[in-house]
This record gives sequence, C-alpha cells and structure tokens, in this order.
Amino acid sequence: MDKVPMTQEGFHALQDELKTLKTVARPTVIQAIAEARAHGDLSENAEYHAAREQQSFIEGRIIELEAVISKAQIIDPSSFSGQTVKFGATVLLVDESTEAEESYTIVGEYETDTEQRKISITAPIARALIGKSVGDSVEVRTPKGLRTYEILEVGFPKGSDEKRKQG
Repeated sequence: MDKVPMTQEGFHALQDELKTLKTVARPTVIQAIAEARAHGDLSENAEYHAAREQQSFIEGRIIELEAVISKAQIIDPSSFSGQTVKFGATVLLVDESTEAEESYTIVGEYETDTEQRKISITAPIARALIGKSVGDSVEVRTPKGLRTYEILEVGFPKGSDEKRKQG
C-alpha cells in the first residue's frame, strides 16, 4: 500500500471535506432525490437525473477521500531545516532566461493550490527541485519548453514551539 505524503494542514482539510460530504452533501442530495421521485415519471424527470448524478459524484469523492486518508503519511516540514529542498519547503527561484522570480511550496498532491503557489511533489518542477540546494540550477520541461531556474532560497515553516514564542 503506497503512502500519500501530506502536511497536517492538508490532512485536516481532507478530513473536513469528507465530514462535510457525509453530513451535509449526502443528506441534501438524498432529500433532493426523494423530492424528485415524488414528482412522478422518473424517465423524463431532469431533477431526478441531476440529483442522481450529483449523488454519484459525492459517493465517488467520499470513496476517494477515505482511501487517501487511510494512506496518508503526515510529514511535519517544520521539523526540517537547511538549504536543501525537501517536502514542505518553500523555494524561491529565478528563471535564468527572464530573471523573473517565482516562489513555490512543495506539498502533497491533494494539497495543490495554484493561487497559494502550492505545488504537488509529483509536479515536474517539484521533482526537479527535490534534493537540490541554494545556488543549484535545475532544468525543468514545462509546457513553454525547457526552463532553467536557479534556487535562491529554501525555507521551512516554523515549528509550533517557535510560533508560540513569537505569538
């Protein structure tokens, strides 16, 4: 059984989504199906078919989340330090051809959030960065072609002890 690496934050987010699907979404769609059935002929009942489709999506997502949660390997990146890129690192890069700086945090594939610049550990750029250090150059094949980046900084979140001291 393969483990699925993720942060504690990502694990809690998946647990919350699962709880919401089971306690809110599932009962709501069951009620919608019951109401649509009450309208009579199911063969031409669009509300019924839409509710059944939604139910199928919800049940599939519940199964997926339960499987992922059961395989979760929670990694605490606040226990890491140094200048080498590992899971949970926030990496500041510079594109060597455009001089544009970009920052990414490497997380589990179920935590990916492009708006927050969180990329999956399975993403090509993350795979290229893992194990590299500040000052190293990495080549990454992107949709725009081959890109070369230099690693400027590597950082890890502060541990809970340090957060308490700061707060």
